[in-house]
Amino acid sequence: MTSGDHLLGLIQNTPEIDLLLRSSFGFDIGRKHHGDGLRLASGAPLEPMAGESAGGAYFLCTEQDGRRPVVFASSEGEGGLIADDLANALEIIIGLAWQDCLRFSGGGDVEVMQVSAQHLERSRDKYNPEIFREGARVATVLSLRVLPVPELVVRLQEAASRTEPDYVVTTDDGDVYDPLFGEYSEPRHGGWR
Repeated sequence: MTSGDHLLGLIQNTPEIDLLLRSSFGFDIGRKHHGDGLRLASGAPLEPMAGESAGGAYFLCTEQDGRRPVVFASSEGEGGLIADDLANALEIIIGLAWQDCLRFSGGGDVEVMQVSAQHLERSRDKYNPEIFREGARVATVLSLRVLPVPELVVRLQEAASRTEPDYVVTTDDGDVYDPLFGEYSEPRHGGWR
């Protein structure tokens, strides 16, 4: 059993944590059907482990050096590596508005991502004042680290930068998903407020 299997078992057997991950962090182990028909461009299989309400899916890759990398594929056709294992992925998921941080990354520029993360964290806290407490609760139960946002941004940027060539997501028909990095550095309408 890998640490990823252990963590998924803990989530499944701890309803409070399952609910927090699903409702506050968009990680729903009950949505394993999301992402059917996707694989890596290398032909390696992807094991669906969770989905999110917008139709995106989280996958475990084949084990490498005792770790199973985590790939995310959005319903809009972006996909790639987000972490080297499930523990690292969950630390990013609970500690960072990670999808928007990638969306407003200026093509993967870590400095742009740091600025975006600052704006996104304020917004996340405004709309869910309990988000930091909820993340700390998930981290405690799952024995994860609560890391500073700047460190999480660096880890996410480094992982997503390693998507090519081994973690490019494709469909069964051979269509290739776009990279996770968005070209914009801030929202097009109104910028950061």
